[in-house]
Amino acid sequence: MNLLILGGTRFLGRALAEAALDRGHTLTLFHRGRHSQDAFPEAEHLIGDRESELELLRGRTWDAVIDTCGIVPRVVRSSVELLKDRVGHYTFISSASVYEDLTRLHIGEDAPVATLSDESTEDETQHYGALKALCEKTIEAAMPGRALHIRPGLIVGPYDYSDRFTYWPHRIAQGGEVLVPPKEGRVQVIDVRDLAAWIILLVEKQTVGTFHASGSDFTMEQIVDVCARFSSRPAEFTWVTEPFLREQQVGQWIELPLWLQSDSLIGLFAMDNTKAFASGLTTRPLIDTVRDTLGWDRSRPPEEKREAGLDPAREAELLRLWHSRDAAAPRP
Repeated sequence: MNLLILGGTRFLGRALAEAALDRGHTLTLFHRGRHSQDAFPEAEHLIGDRESELELLRGRTWDAVIDTCGIVPRVVRSSVELLKDRVGHYTFISSASVYEDLTRLHIGEDAPVATLSDESTEDETQHYGALKALCEKTIEAAMPGRALHIRPGLIVGPYDYSDRFTYWPHRIAQGGEVLVPPKEGRVQVIDVRDLAAWIILLVEKQTVGTFHASGSDFTMEQIVDVCARFSSRPAEFTWVTEPFLREQQVGQWIELPLWLQSDSLIGLFAMDNTKAFASGLTTRPLIDTVRDTLGWDRSRPPEEKREAGLDPAREAELLRLWHSRDAAAPRP
């Protein structure tokens, strides 16, 4: 196939490019040239900003396009209007955050999505999920019956600069005492390479419709135990409680990755993936994801800013407070 990827040099886009090339497809990457400009020399690179330089795509045709980076409906509308007569199939990378009620467990693809009272807003911080849902609607209106919407949960693996999963292999590899949220907490993650290979498979089949892609289920204990297998320094886990984390105002998701409060967005880690697995999605063992994530992480410059995870001083203070509370507890 002759494929166009909007994005394609950083995380999911990079994995999609690798999967497409491995399958023998001809590939064009349209991106801003900010990351890994030397990646994929066998692909065509069009350097431009989709918000203002879509004209670079005019006059060209592709069998399919994969949109990895659309968030603002206005920008997505411009892309799909330009491409609807130039591509046969449109894949949009949406999000599991689109749903109206993320406190529910085992959400299906037909659950109500979030809406915007003002559809002109472009506030990604406050309305990320609703904006993604509106992007889906926009694409479907322009290309009815020719669109595939993928709603991933937490994508993990090599090149995951968000650090929402990477924090744990990285932190545990440092050894010492590690503050960990409740061990029974449930987490869903999907390796970016598994997600990409499956998406390319669906594109080849010209599959349409909406699919979750949240991957496999684990407990927090399972994740950190696997991470510990790759640590060259002994790590001691100190499991703290949710009331303690709330009391200390520890930020879920970003400050303490993979922890979501029990009355919060727990639906993000409890999606129904039946449809995805039935359509050919397969997931690799967690140990492979942890090993490869840590291997990539060790190639990063030591001074590189981490996007998620406890600051070492903050972790040390939380551990001190946890132990001091234990010491002050009345003895039986």
